[in-house]
Amino acid sequence: MSGATQHPAVRVGVLGAGLMGHGIAQVFSQAGFEVSIWDPDPLALSDVPRRIDAHLQLLGETRRASVSLCATLAECVSGCDLVVEAAPEKLALKQDLIRQIDAANPDCIVASNTSVLRITEIALHAQDPGRVVGTHWWNPPYLIPVVEVVRGEQTGADVADQVTHWLRAAGKLPVDVFKDAPGFVGNRMQFALVREAAHIVEEGICSAETVDLVARHTFGRRMAAVGPLRNSDYIGLDLVEAILDYLAPHLCDVKQTPALIKQLVAAGDKGAKTGQGIFPWREGERDQAEQRLLQHLLAMQSLDASC
Repeated sequence: MSGATQHPAVRVGVLGAGLMGHGIAQVFSQAGFEVSIWDPDPLALSDVPRRIDAHLQLLGETRRASVSLCATLAECVSGCDLVVEAAPEKLALKQDLIRQIDAANPDCIVASNTSVLRITEIALHAQDPGRVVGTHWWNPPYLIPVVEVVRGEQTGADVADQVTHWLRAAGKLPVDVFKDAPGFVGNRMQFALVREAAHIVEEGICSAETVDLVARHTFGRRMAAVGPLRNSDYIGLDLVEAILDYLAPHLCDVKQTPALIKQLVAAGDKGAKTGQGIFPWREGERDQAEQRLLQHLLAMQSLDASC
């Protein structure tokens, strides 16, 4: 994006400097938008330039992203055309941020970056719910192209269209989600897979290591080239029907987190951050896994660019 088009008339404010917020700010800044960012944690806020510079170095970019750090929310959103709310996944917190945005800038479009919460509920107490839309970015924002644009029950069609236009201008691949369903598109599929994967281990069908190996080295390898529904067409819907008629009754259909995960969390084994989860995690192993993931995503990005 080193040769990005300038968008001097469009100002973007980002609320939240955490895992997603600083990456979203980077994307808009690289595309030439005027970007400001705020976070209630001064340490997280002050670390934004370093984290963005590290991402740019990984991308081989020589030009620094220009993001203004703001001391208050009101300063951040003042004069903005678009405000991206990237707070933690807590409904009350997001609703309160909408209220504060309303007080500071009642005319801007508000895009809530949530991965599962309904946009209609987030916008419930907004002065104008029509100007609130969902934008579900995927981590890391600067490497995953898709952003799900989610229309709440009262989101204006012109609002969704405008945000889609800005996302395209920022180099992203926005997709239109017509219905405000929990989890939207990607996470409904992703966590259905997690549920079935955990169920397979619970049933003693195979080990957790085998589940991940099979996912990565079978259908996972072809997912980037052909999605599940196009693959269904490809192999024949009559075959898909026969398989599902036999298999569907045996698939997991629990309406809560699988017991495998609930039991581990209750025991304090929360994954990489505690050193033990479904798998044991040695010191430094999470960082190694992150680097492998980033290098894979960079390779995919290069492949996309060459196609």
